[in-house]
Amino acid sequence: MDIKILNTDIKSIKLNDLLKDLKQGVVFTPNVDHLVKLQKDKEFYDCYAKADWIICDSKIVGVAGKILGTPFAEVIPGSSLLPAFYNFHKDNEEIKIFLLGAAEGVAKKAMQNINSKVGRLMVVEAHSPSFGFEKNEIECEKIVHMIKQSGANVLVVGVGAPKQEKWIIKYKNMLSGVDLILALGATIDFEAGNIKRAPRIFQVLYLEWLFRLFKEPKRLWKRYLVDDLPFVLFILKQKFKSYKDPFKSKL
Repeated sequence: MDIKILNTDIKSIKLNDLLKDLKQGVVFTPNVDHLVKLQKDKEFYDCYAKADWIICDSKIVGVAGKILGTPFAEVIPGSSLLPAFYNFHKDNEEIKIFLLGAAEGVAKKAMQNINSKVGRLMVVEAHSPSFGFEKNEIECEKIVHMIKQSGANVLVVGVGAPKQEKWIIKYKNMLSGVDLILALGATIDFEAGNIKRAPRIFQVLYLEWLFRLFKEPKRLWKRYLVDDLPFVLFILKQKFKSYKDPFKSKL
């Protein structure tokens, strides 16, 4: 079942059911920031239209679903999805992962940590691209070649939105042998231990965003306190049936 939040259809599914079905396709995990960007970035909007799995990443988006009378079966943060995925496939030798993202050396550290947890070489390669790599066609082609040469059939991309989603849609058809691509933001940093997830109490109280703001104020203050505020107004408009998709209305 899909639930419409603004101009995006988000799947309502339990994590265990998702893990059983998640064998191929492109996975995007929208949070509040994504949904706000999807109101003004047409390229990003078009990328979302090409995703196969759109999974609710944010408890705030989950609250929006309840306000609209359509609660999600479960909120599945990307930072929870990846560990659930590799633990689910711990004994499945066919699953081979490539990690793409984070700062130099961080992806390699995440690779070591994940392989240590599962007790085998599940993550076959990891690479941290240069800043602005998405604008360098030569570097992007080298990355595609690296992924193909690794033998990975699962690609995890964590370079931030909307960069990661746009990169995936642009290059996915060149990635022969890769069955599943997951756009998971800061998850590689979490796996490396480079960034700590919020304590359980913050997660339960829907305040994980506040914990991250405390940890990275210079990077996140504008996103959380300015850019994402229109989300509340958008949801109220949808609740009272006055919301209009900014792109469909222009057709």
